[in-house]
Amino acid sequence: MSASRQKLVVVGNGMAAGRVVEELVTKAPGLYDITIFGAEPRVNYDRIMLSPVLSGEKEYEEIVIHDDAWYGKHGVTLLKGRLVTAIDRAAKTVRSADGGELAYDKLLIATGSSPFVLPVPGAGLPEVLTYRDQGDVEKMLAAAARGGRAVVIGGGLLGLEAAAGLKARGMEVTVLHLMPTLMERQLDPSAGYLLERAVEARGIHVITRANTKAILGGGLEGGQVTGVLLEDGRELPADLVVMAAGIRPNAGLAKEAGLAVNRGVVVDDAMGTDDPDIFAVGECVEHRGVCYGLVAPLYEMAKVLAARLMGHTAAVYGGMAISTKLKVTGINLFSAGDFAEGEGREEIVLRDPSRNVYRRLILAENRIIGTVLYGDTSDSAWFFQLLKDGSDISGLRDTLIFGPAYAGGSPLDPTAAVAALPAEAEICGCNGVCKGTIVAAISDGGHSSLDAVRAHTKASGSCGSCTGLVEQLLELTLGDGYARDAVSPVCGCTDLGHDEVRRLIVAHELRSMPAVMQELGWKTSCGCAKCRPALNYYLLATWPGDYLDDSQSRFINERVHANIQKDGTYSVVPRMWGGLTSPAELRAIADVAEKFAIPTVKVTGGQRIDLLGVKKEDLPAVWADLNAAGMVSGHAYGKSLRTVKTCVGTDWCRFGTQDSTGLGVKLERFLWGSWTPHKVKLAVSGCPRNCAEATCKDFGVVCVDSGYELHFAGAAGMHVKGTDLLCTVPDEDDVIEYCGALLQLYREQGRYLERVYKWAARVGVATVRRQIVDDAAKRKALFARFVFSQKFSQSDPWAERVQGLDAHEFKPMAELALEDVA
Repeated sequence: MSASRQKLVVVGNGMAAGRVVEELVTKAPGLYDITIFGAEPRVNYDRIMLSPVLSGEKEYEEIVIHDDAWYGKHGVTLLKGRLVTAIDRAAKTVRSADGGELAYDKLLIATGSSPFVLPVPGAGLPEVLTYRDQGDVEKMLAAAARGGRAVVIGGGLLGLEAAAGLKARGMEVTVLHLMPTLMERQLDPSAGYLLERAVEARGIHVITRANTKAILGGGLEGGQVTGVLLEDGRELPADLVVMAAGIRPNAGLAKEAGLAVNRGVVVDDAMGTDDPDIFAVGECVEHRGVCYGLVAPLYEMAKVLAARLMGHTAAVYGGMAISTKLKVTGINLFSAGDFAEGEGREEIVLRDPSRNVYRRLILAENRIIGTVLYGDTSDSAWFFQLLKDGSDISGLRDTLIFGPAYAGGSPLDPTAAVAALPAEAEICGCNGVCKGTIVAAISDGGHSSLDAVRAHTKASGSCGSCTGLVEQLLELTLGDGYARDAVSPVCGCTDLGHDEVRRLIVAHELRSMPAVMQELGWKTSCGCAKCRPALNYYLLATWPGDYLDDSQSRFINERVHANIQKDGTYSVVPRMWGGLTSPAELRAIADVAEKFAIPTVKVTGGQRIDLLGVKKEDLPAVWADLNAAGMVSGHAYGKSLRTVKTCVGTDWCRFGTQDSTGLGVKLERFLWGSWTPHKVKLAVSGCPRNCAEATCKDFGVVCVDSGYELHFAGAAGMHVKGTDLLCTVPDEDDVIEYCGALLQLYREQGRYLERVYKWAARVGVATVRRQIVDDAAKRKALFARFVFSQKFSQSDPWAERVQGLDAHEFKPMAELALEDVA
């Protein structure tokens, strides 16, 4: 360690501390030798994005702010999993729980906040969790993987986000809230009512005026949670309870060191404590009597402290107005300032029930002092800036509620409204990025695309709600030199890309094709031959059991359940499970070929028999005869599972290590009928000699002595590509689980007509591995969703029921898997 540099020790590795360190190492590299003690065994990550991780919209790796390489690059020592237990101010040292000591010249306390746990019987049961960090999320995901009922205590921001995440993971969820309306600190009763209605519309039960008396379980002191007892005597069954009833500054370490502490660590405008060498930032501090729990003021504190540590004595933190946004997909909510009624105040309210829009502005002396927006929050930055600036709005009074587009009485270009915002206007609340920072990055830094600006400033890099504003600033700054990031639209009927359409279907709970076209502004009344099949698939994949397949929105092959040939005839491929057949099936195929004068009978590359040259009018009769012999469609025409190719494995081959044929049959019986973005082919090879060519399939299994190598993302068509190794598993049940989970992930993320290998290349092979191999809870949740969807998929298109198959042999593949998950 350099003797010429002062030693800066940071206690805490959250977002506020991370921003201080980032400012120092980028603006004054080498000024300090920096050591960070982090109580969590992780790097610095974006804690406000935990809700999308819980719901499955993001992975933990996507919310990491500073990875291990970043600390190494900047010479910062990060001590992960090292809890500081004492500060010796006289000796200027800190002591950690493992007994280690470290000296400091300057000390930064950034210990954050602690969740409030209701002091009720049963609060210590193992299934009672809090919601503050990634460790809490991992525990909730493990609980959600087991399914059942969850009760969330607290109807504030964190409680509602936790409830939405657990619901997305398949749990039945009830929210208990002590007050009459949700988020009563941030919302007025009208907005609280709209929010409650929206939450319940997502299948989450809400009980307000609910006072928790006890958590029920094994004697209240041991065993598992069984329910929640309310003060009025009601008992709610529960397998998991999440406490989200508020936070408290984590100031115990500072108090034990003798620093001034009220609710939080008392700091001045320079973020200094009453010890000149000790500073504090973040949720643990109290500044001018206020404790903050949102990221924007914490980042501002961090910038001020970093400037002070660099010698800029003019930097001060004067406090700031705060705003609130709810991070639940599909619910748009913004609140800022004081919205209570009082003497000398007036309000302007806009209600539009048909659009589910509510706006309320609270005015005092011709200035906005509070605002609540629900449904449409696009003007939130403008209203918030007027509030922070204390702007006189008397000249805008008549049109104020309609937003900046009508400021002054006439509609403006939205870009002009953004142009009117001052440089200090906050654009990205998640990361505390103002307009001036973004404009400087564009004009001075040469960052001319949304991705470049996002990477440089972090604006729009978290929840993404400010993306439109950032793009408007790009357009405003660059003019004709700005080209929006290219998005290939689904078709000419819309400007939206596949990913955006899928996201909006979920966000707005659109469950029919007319709803999609109406709500997403389709340019045509009924769509076209390109978008209708895609929308039909997306709706089918998103809402299994609710959305009914629209056969007229499929390509001709899928409408007639056969492949059209160049002469107008069709080919028919009956399914042969794992490539196995029997004399009876062969005899039935021969009889059909003779009866209908089918000119060509061919063995396919997928170990099936193809009947080529079938007349369209003969298709029903051909399939009637094949059904009568117990054969079902091989879906050789569909965007679905085609075949599972196998070798003979241990039954006959002297090199076989496992029963590849039997496993292939199990996989095919389990997966058949599943609709996918494109065709899917599997193979199972009984040994590394790979006779079934498993390493060029969408999903391949290579049997080895120790179990099964799982491969994916191969191709052997116009583009030839070997597979990537997913992992190795020990038994057949694992093969089926991993395969089902991977196909479900592909179904949920793949764009229509995008093969598995192209999807994997787009999202990243490593990302797929993390979600399927590393995250057991997500894998099991994906598998459960696949199994559920199969209940509505496994039927033969040419028969009302599957004939000739042993009911015990066929049906349990999906049903037993569902029982295993449950």
